[in-house]
Amino acid sequence: MQNILIIDDDLYMCTLLTDYFRQKGYIAKSASDGKSGLRLVKKNDFDVVLSDYRLPDSNGSEILRFVKTLSPSTSVIIMTAYSDIKMAVSLIKSGAFDYVTKPVQPEEILHLVKTACEEKNVNERKKRINTSFRENFITGRSRRIREVMKQVDAVASTGVSVLIEGETGSGKEYIARAVHNASNRKDKPFIAVDCGAIPRDLANSELFGHIRGAFTGAVGDKTGYYEQAEGGTLFLDEVGNLQPENQLKLLRALEEGTIHRVGDNKPVKVDVRIIAASNVSLLEKIRSFEFRDDLYHRLNGFKIELPPLRQRREDIMEFTDFFIKRANDNFNKKVTGIDPVVKDLFLNYSWYGNLRELQNVISRAVILSPADLITIDLLPEEIKQNRLRPAKNAEEGDVILHDVTELRQATVITEKEVISSALVRSNYNKSKAARILNIDRKTLYNKIKLYGIELLK
Repeated sequence: MQNILIIDDDLYMCTLLTDYFRQKGYIAKSASDGKSGLRLVKKNDFDVVLSDYRLPDSNGSEILRFVKTLSPSTSVIIMTAYSDIKMAVSLIKSGAFDYVTKPVQPEEILHLVKTACEEKNVNERKKRINTSFRENFITGRSRRIREVMKQVDAVASTGVSVLIEGETGSGKEYIARAVHNASNRKDKPFIAVDCGAIPRDLANSELFGHIRGAFTGAVGDKTGYYEQAEGGTLFLDEVGNLQPENQLKLLRALEEGTIHRVGDNKPVKVDVRIIAASNVSLLEKIRSFEFRDDLYHRLNGFKIELPPLRQRREDIMEFTDFFIKRANDNFNKKVTGIDPVVKDLFLNYSWYGNLRELQNVISRAVILSPADLITIDLLPEEIKQNRLRPAKNAEEGDVILHDVTELRQATVITEKEVISSALVRSNYNKSKAARILNIDRKTLYNKIKLYGIELLK
């Protein structure tokens, strides 16, 4: 039975919601001010706290900060007037589960509470199955990946920083999670951060947090990713995208074991293991003065080089079967396998997007499949019309043309393959793909339309 706390200085609203939730089978308590509410939080294990944003002696920011500090798994829902919506959205970014505007509808709040409780149960189940993490994913059986997993087992218990280098979509986050789950930190948080997705002017705040008033828009204190990972692991994906000033602050955190929130001179001691990842060689970024060599050596306590899927082709069918089963579960389908022609294409395709591209292709085909087999007509054009295949006796990366007799046809196929590969490498980010190809976005759009290239994302 879930335990709910309502904090609101409107006694009628408190009574209404408390009685409503009790009628729905919840254990419900209430408080008319922040001080009384926080005393109840100290004494009880609440699943959800519903708090009015404006209280006589407190506000939603202070309630959120206190609850999350004392019980990080408790969900906080803010009840607010329309004039405070901007503030409520900011609170969500700081960790609130959601907000609801007044006058509240009990049914709406009930739906939010049910969702919050379900999410908490899912998170608790995830913690319980940490020890069986590998059962929820597969690694493959190729010699290359077996070597990688041996390295994972060797480094997991050491506590040193780990650097994982591998192409986009090759499974770097899975390897990072494998290290975490095989370590003595497995019961603590694993926080994954995409460094390439953090806006440059917010990176320090996102990573290290900030205090209220540190900059325009900092309406409350914020806990950064570093502190969220306390006792556990912070996974910095695409760490090479961090700007120089962020690299320096990360270096100091690694060297000193402390961080400074933006706007605050007081050091905060942290116990966090860093696992970093990059889809390009950081040594190359050092040579081009894009990455600090001292930070590189701090991160590179132990390097794991993750091979691309095209260098472990014996794993392709194992992952294909796994992704089909997963897609069947997700989309309520009953696909049993792939057509032999599709198998031949899969084994000969370059898979520049690696496991992520394979999973996307399988998911799409399972959704479209009217029968029990994935056939060639269900594949994207870049695979279905693939004429550029690695030669059986060629060096890795070399390609040869099959079934092409005209120069014009060869040019079209080559250009289409290059564009498709750039889209996959950029995770279908068209702006990034255009930069890779050294063309403008308009030209890229025209080429995509001309060749009928399907975008998976």
